[in-house]
Amino acid sequence: ISFKPSKQTSKRKPISLSLILTDCQELKRSMAGMEQKQSYPRSDEEAASELSKELGRKKRMKCLAYVVAFAVFQTAIITLFALTVMKIKTPKFRVRSATFGTFDVATSSNPSFNIAMNAEVGVKNTNFGHYKFDNSTITFFYRGTPVGTAFVSKARAKARSTKMFNVTVDLTSTNLPTNSELGNDLNAGVLLLSSQSTLRGKVELMKVMKKKKST
Repeated sequence: ISFKPSKQTSKRKPISLSLILTDCQELKRSMAGMEQKQSYPRSDEEAASELSKELGRKKRMKCLAYVVAFAVFQTAIITLFALTVMKIKTPKFRVRSATFGTFDVATSSNPSFNIAMNAEVGVKNTNFGHYKFDNSTITFFYRGTPVGTAFVSKARAKARSTKMFNVTVDLTSTNLPTNSELGNDLNAGVLLLSSQSTLRGKVELMKVMKKKKST
């Protein structure tokens, strides 16, 4: 019996290059998708962190602006207070008007006068505190020569007000020199009088600050 062994040949199927490239591209796409899915939560956290930092920075800037504005406002108030309320001015002491009682005038060769005068005087206090002044006197002059003196009692002028009071004085020409121009003035119907006084006292602000002032 004779037989022929059969030869069984196996052929391998060739692998296509395009198929490999396609598989690689699909693998890359799937990996990129996975990375993208993993990166979304991280991106949201970073955005939230940046937003929180920005809000904090704006809040700090707003607080700083408020502090600067308050400091400027407070400085302006203090400056205004120092230039107005705390600035102490010298009160004004003036003879405001006068009325006459006895009015004896001689215009002969020996001119003279003897006059009883009631003068209204005022102490004008423009400060924001009381002005307490001591006893004083007012001297009246005729062409530089003293002709009478009035007494001023101590008192108090209220803040930003004028203290009004009356003083009486007898004006006489006894101390005038004989060569004065009194005769000519009396003949012209004029009697030139002036006054001088020094008023000493203290300005008291808010019962804390006291400063001496003379007028």
